[in-house]
Amino acid sequence: MTLSPKEIAGRDLTPKRFQRELVEGCRPVIIRGLVADWPVVQAARGAPARLKDYLAAFDVGGRVETYLGSPAIAGKYYYAADLKGFNFERRIMKLLDALQAIMESLDGTQAQSVYVGSVPTGDSLPGFAAANPMPLLGQGVSPRIWLGTRSNVSCHHDTFDNLACVIAGRRRFTLFAPQLIGKLYVGPIDNTMAGAPVSLAASADEAQEGKFPLFEEIRAQALEAQLEAGDALYLPKLWWHKVESLAPLNGLVNYWWDAFSAGPDAPYTSMLLAMIAISERPPAERQAWKAFFDHYVFRTSGHPLAHLQPEQHGLLGPLKPENYARIRARIMHMLRGV
Repeated sequence: MTLSPKEIAGRDLTPKRFQRELVEGCRPVIIRGLVADWPVVQAARGAPARLKDYLAAFDVGGRVETYLGSPAIAGKYYYAADLKGFNFERRIMKLLDALQAIMESLDGTQAQSVYVGSVPTGDSLPGFAAANPMPLLGQGVSPRIWLGTRSNVSCHHDTFDNLACVIAGRRRFTLFAPQLIGKLYVGPIDNTMAGAPVSLAASADEAQEGKFPLFEEIRAQALEAQLEAGDALYLPKLWWHKVESLAPLNGLVNYWWDAFSAGPDAPYTSMLLAMIAISERPPAERQAWKAFFDHYVFRTSGHPLAHLQPEQHGLLGPLKPENYARIRARIMHMLRGV
């Protein structure tokens, strides 16, 4: 039996409810019809040229990175056999030229795959966000647009919360919880297709399934979200997701933001620093540091100074308004080695 995320109707969603019930729950949720009334969705319901014409009205001639794949890859953007190269070509081109290449690839089964992703609309399509507003998020959260032919994007994670809105075609998301990372056979973190490491196991084709025995233990725990144009998916940070674009022409607008940020520093930065400081120390010492992380950072037993009065918590008091800056200043001082 295929497992699916929870579903709600977009018409019932307010910013307060979105934050309280979806974001704070840290679980994927399908939001049906959230952006069905967007003009770009209406334009995409007609002939493919209508979507191109709609976007062309906002275009300022910006150049974007475009993925081009031969018919042999059937839209599956992935590594070459040695995990060093890739099976597609990257090319910088104007957005409208990339859109034209997409249109020309819609006819015939032997056409090349064309994919444009993560384009900030504020740079390339100014005015798009105002014409297609997202009231659930603050004004500082800007949209990005993704366009292409049929594609299969390898299973990866983001370090930000993600609201992904389908504007054209259909998309299937296959999701794995962050806690399953140890059985996903994650690839290199510094040689990636688009910045994030991928799960080799969850991205593999059927011929490779026997190579990843630990993944077979968790395969049935995947969630599958099927989205039509106008639907959206809230995806919390660190959830693994494979994204398949199923129609000849597909489009998506997404928003990345850190819903719980207390300042400019990202958790992923902390993890990388911890890797170089701790990961190759002896196992017994790593376990000792794990106990300290559990106590001070993950707070598995509650606040580490719960036995003291709040006025005695010092740097371990509330991060705002003062302690965030005080701790950050101490860290920067220590990193400089002064």
